[in-house]
Amino acid sequence: MSVPVVCIIPSRYESSRFPGKPLADLCGKPMIQHVYERVLRAKTVSSAAVATDDERIFAAVRAFGGRAVMTSPLHRSGTDRIAEAVETIELDDGDIVVNIQGDQPLFEPDQVDEVVGPLLADASIPMSTLIYRIVRDEEITHPNAVKTVFDRDHFALYFSRATIPFVRDSGKRAEYFKHHGIYAYRRDFLRTFTALPEGVLERLEALEQLRALEHGYRIKVVVTPYDSVEVDTPQELERVRRLLTGEEAI
Repeated sequence: MSVPVVCIIPSRYESSRFPGKPLADLCGKPMIQHVYERVLRAKTVSSAAVATDDERIFAAVRAFGGRAVMTSPLHRSGTDRIAEAVETIELDDGDIVVNIQGDQPLFEPDQVDEVVGPLLADASIPMSTLIYRIVRDEEITHPNAVKTVFDRDHFALYFSRATIPFVRDSGKRAEYFKHHGIYAYRRDFLRTFTALPEGVLERLEALEQLRALEHGYRIKVVVTPYDSVEVDTPQELERVRRLLTGEEAI
């Protein structure tokens, strides 16, 4: 019997750099619709929903035929918003919840299948996420590209906005991996995770996944062959538009 996989897309209207970006027009559709439709193309997905605290996003999702759930505006992270939304959905503790960020309209549906793979294969794994080998040198030092280091079994050791690993000796080179904001959790672990107090490292780095590591939980990382383009500014939205229309290659 297959394990249900539910994708929840957290979506906020307010953004310091790009207010209203989920509803920004992208080739005739709001950006959130592109994300929603790509989610449903993943082979493992049973259903999807947008979790929002804004009536405008809620109405837009309903208008294109999607499922939307209203949540509190007080959540400290997208994962906390997802946890509230999941309470309205009938799920068993072992079912899988996937967190897809609403500002990644070009992610590959296969990435959902990649991130849930470890949880489907091993019932002891509570959480997984995607990483990508960095090929653009500027991302090695850019704080918005979150770097990841992991052990031999592909469990995360740390996530940082700093450059990790640090190469001390000249002449040596390292492979660098950046984190994609796509997570999979077991339903019961999602409840556990969001009940944990904020961690010191989480607060310093502003990275919620560090909460799990600080409290002793393991995160399986999966290396995806697909890069991701996040939309944080109107300029990045314009680049995504060019990518969708074939005017620019990724």
